[in-house]
Amino acid sequence: MAATEGRTPPDADAPTVAVLAGGLSHERDVSLRSGRRVAEALRSTGLEVTVHDVDPDLVPALSQLRPDVVWPLLHGAGGEDGSVRDVVRMLGLRVLGSDARASRVAWSKPVAKTVLARAGVATPEHVTLPQSLFRELGAAQVLDLVVGQLGLPLVVKPSRGGSALGVTLVTTRDALPGAMVECFSYTDTALVERAVTGTEVAVSVLDTGDGPFALPAVEVVTDGPYDYDARYSPGRTEYFAPARLDAATAADVAEVAVRAHRALGLRDVSRTDLVVDAAGVPWFLEVNVAPGMTETSLLPQAAEAAGHDLGRLYRALVDAVARR
Repeated sequence: MAATEGRTPPDADAPTVAVLAGGLSHERDVSLRSGRRVAEALRSTGLEVTVHDVDPDLVPALSQLRPDVVWPLLHGAGGEDGSVRDVVRMLGLRVLGSDARASRVAWSKPVAKTVLARAGVATPEHVTLPQSLFRELGAAQVLDLVVGQLGLPLVVKPSRGGSALGVTLVTTRDALPGAMVECFSYTDTALVERAVTGTEVAVSVLDTGDGPFALPAVEVVTDGPYDYDARYSPGRTEYFAPARLDAATAADVAEVAVRAHRALGLRDVSRTDLVVDAAGVPWFLEVNVAPGMTETSLLPQAAEAAGHDLGRLYRALVDAVARR
């Protein structure tokens, strides 16, 4: 049978891949789009790819199929906290991406920031506040202490989570209680950090078998906060790939992203979000072990800016894992 136009004929000796997409997190729709895009790219190289949701059929399906590589493209809890990766490991299957232990460390923003600070990476000063603390000590007093310690502006974000859900930039003391309420609608613990102004960039790190390397930084410019709508609605955000950085600063942000990848024990793929201030200092914000792969996501933009064909690049990741 003739191959589909633009698609490499199936290779009987190539690894089989199971892509995991969906799940029940707030980022389900993004995950489904990521999974579909990656599956299409891998199939274009001749790989046999199946796509699975995270539901009661997943374990029986993986047990029967026994794919050579499982690629979790699950965002939010379950996909990035290591739990699904643990289940895949217990099935005796190879996972593309970080293992469960490293995923749990990276998933917790306060823990990841602490690890990176100890590794010599600049990260904004912050406090971590569980919702229960406000009931015990009184919200107003705690928030006054936060402003007194960190100043304004501040960024309030869930201590775990992605896609900027529950994240608020706070410029006045009066706006802080509302930001905390918004944050607590997604998690029971808030990370409040000093806002750093500058150029927002994201640096993706890949490892196709010869050690981690950084793709070009992608600069993010929005007409407001880089929130969920701005991330996934075409036209809300302008991207520059590569970022408009001088050569020295571009090298610095790449080095920070690779250092974060190594320090956190990550594997295969990650994306580090940074702000470069007016002095050219890159400030670490957070790292993602399952970066988005949608049509507006930053990793695919970076890969294309570097001249990579997405299908071949994703295939190289799969082949490296299959050999592991």
